[in-house]
Amino acid sequence: MNPIQQGDSLTIATSSGISQGILYKNVVTWEDIPYAITPDGNLRWKAPRPLISPELSIMPQEGNGCLQEASIYAGITGKGIVGQEDCLYLDIKAPVNNLNRRLPVMFWIHGGGNTSGVKDYYDFSELIHEYQVLVVTINYRLGPMGWFTHPAIQGLQNGIDKTSNFGTLDIMEALKWVQTNIQNFGGDPDNITIFGESAGGNNVFSLLASPMGNGLFHKAISQSGYTTSFTKEEAIGLNQKGNIVNRLGSDPVLSSFDSSGYGRIKNLFNEDPQKYGEEYQRYLRSIDGKALLETYEKISKDTYDRLPLLTRDGIVTHINGVSAGLAFSKEKNNIPVIAGSNKDELSLWLGSNRYFVNASYPLTKLVPIPKIEFKREDLYKLWVKTRSQGWKLRGVDEPLMELEKAGYSSLYAYRFDWDDQASSYFADFPNLIGAAHGFEIAFITGDFKFGPIGRFVYPKGELRNQMKETMMQAWTSFAKTGVPSTGKNQEWKKFNSKDRAFIRLDSDEHLSLDKDMLSLEFITGNVRLSPVGTLLEKCLLVQETFFNIGDYLEDEFMKWNRGACKKFDMDFERKKIETDLIEEYGSATVY
Repeated sequence: MNPIQQGDSLTIATSSGISQGILYKNVVTWEDIPYAITPDGNLRWKAPRPLISPELSIMPQEGNGCLQEASIYAGITGKGIVGQEDCLYLDIKAPVNNLNRRLPVMFWIHGGGNTSGVKDYYDFSELIHEYQVLVVTINYRLGPMGWFTHPAIQGLQNGIDKTSNFGTLDIMEALKWVQTNIQNFGGDPDNITIFGESAGGNNVFSLLASPMGNGLFHKAISQSGYTTSFTKEEAIGLNQKGNIVNRLGSDPVLSSFDSSGYGRIKNLFNEDPQKYGEEYQRYLRSIDGKALLETYEKISKDTYDRLPLLTRDGIVTHINGVSAGLAFSKEKNNIPVIAGSNKDELSLWLGSNRYFVNASYPLTKLVPIPKIEFKREDLYKLWVKTRSQGWKLRGVDEPLMELEKAGYSSLYAYRFDWDDQASSYFADFPNLIGAAHGFEIAFITGDFKFGPIGRFVYPKGELRNQMKETMMQAWTSFAKTGVPSTGKNQEWKKFNSKDRAFIRLDSDEHLSLDKDMLSLEFITGNVRLSPVGTLLEKCLLVQETFFNIGDYLEDEFMKWNRGACKKFDMDFERKKIETDLIEEYGSATVY
């Protein structure tokens, strides 16, 4: 497996084939390297199998993202369900003259709710060239193809295949491939940093918390991550009588497939799942992947973005969830960890929700961008602040404190505060968007894009350059040494549960250390005392705070404000707001 230089490209032999590198702007890219056997047919809903095919000639491909709903914001275009089951590929980018070196390896796990996203959307070329690191980006199975629980699957499988968390195992398999092959690309297999944002941050926590995967990585960064997981019963969708409802495998789902033999299979399985399970399993695996997701999405129309994904199977994930797994991950406590969130996490969604804003198109012929104005700015700001504080508490402070229990001694926290946009004719961007969910990624990649409003939320200038330099320096210094350095005068101190110190990542003037002692009692108490919002609006906001970023806290929510929210049917009220907006505007969102 010796690399052979050929002009402006590089040919590298790996355990899964021979890859031809392409040189562009001082960065070499090897695209679409398979790291596991295609997980279709009999391998659907099984652990990934390593691909050993050293003679295979690897060719760049188009459209090898995993099955998902098309979305320009997820980086995969088209209509309806797109992608394919043959999707377990990774890309590698390295600086020129990387051979015979041992560069720090940064292993990116994309976000997208674990239901969407693709490796090709992220270009770390500037980071790689300027700071001399090697970056790996991967695809992994998504949605019900990646996280799935049903007695006809797990009940008939053995060993690691009895898991429910196939997408998590994909990430581990990609890390194993990197361990085996990355030295051929000039990377250091003994210095691998996993980093990811949103669902990618959730996957970072999941890998830290997993009883498996020791030794696969050496540093970890969770950007706006979370620790939500589900019990096996929640993942299957059992009702109080123990019957399966509203999940793949239940009557309303599979009855929508036109299969003359399905009724017989279904009835026999319900009568004797042990005896007829194999036939039922074969049926589940025979359904076309895209048709399966289309049907799954239809019956989960209102909850597809909140499907039970990461499952407490006691195999890949701790039986009591991610938080418990973090506290019991002593075998990994030599790993330095960064965790952080953004000051205005929810503005990415709320800033386009017609409940909070109005939109008009005065310049439609010239610029297809809506002019957005607040309906109730005070309610909007309360909502964004509350949910963002909740995200920091449940997605940063609490996970780090669980790791502290396990003996981790190199923990670092941040809050991304950069909101140096300028107001324009189209919107008051600093107040509308600010430091939104995912906005920090561009300062790490150097690739400033965000659809048609990219130039407004990332205006060129010294303040943007300062933030980029700080983020790139901090992330790469951490990858190299395990200690994040901003490259500025401000030292980044370690986090501990006594003072919960964190760094405010911002332009140079506002780059600073801070500390807070957030609690759900404090956060939701501020909502209760606020003069802004009706009781229903407060209940909706507090429910989100108790239900998101970590495991659902149903009891705590029902006790909040002396049980004041019990008078409302929360699901009905939330759905009614959406329905009313659609009836009035044609859509609940501006875009």
